[in-house]
Order: sequence, then C-alpha cells, then structure tokens
Amino acid sequence: MDHSKHIPLRTDELTNENLDGANVYGPDDSKIGSIAHLHGAGAGAQVIVDVGGFLGIGAKPVALDVSSLNFMRDESGEVHATTSMTKDQLKNLPEHHH
Repeated sequence: MDHSKHIPLRTDELTNENLDGANVYGPDDSKIGSIAHLHGAGAGAQVIVDVGGFLGIGAKPVALDVSSLNFMRDESGEVHATTSMTKDQLKNLPEHHH
C-alpha cells in the first residue's frame, strides 16, 4: 500500500466518528489491529487499539497516544492508521481496561 498518496487527517478530524473501526497497519504494512475508540479528541487523545484477534474476538485492547499513530485517508476516503510499532510490541503493552 502506498501511503504517500494518502491524505493525512487534520488534528480536528481525530474524533471517534472518523476513527472508530479504522484499520491500523504496522511497519511492514500488515494489519495489526483496529481502532476501538478514543478517549478525548485531537492531539491529546488516547487511542484504544484492538490488537490481533479475529473479527473482534480474542483481541487485546491497548492504549496509545494519538501521536504514535499516523492517520490518513486512502483514495476512496477510507480512514486508516500506520504506526512504527509491530504487532508484538503492541501485544506487550498493558491491557486497557474501560
């Protein structure tokens, strides 16, 4: 996937409505999780990512600062995120409890 053609989201677009369910891709472009929800909005938000699992079953929720993810829209307007962290690094983070 060539992310260079994708349009980065503005800070004011970092909201639950835009990010809920968005796929998260790791450094090798493999899908490593999806956005469950946000705490807060904009630059100070915390993003809860469901890592691993299948169709939401067996996934581990972890909390990341919004700054550790790059959010963008692809050519069809679909929002997704990239991160420099691997799936294993995310799985090693403490589990997020609501």
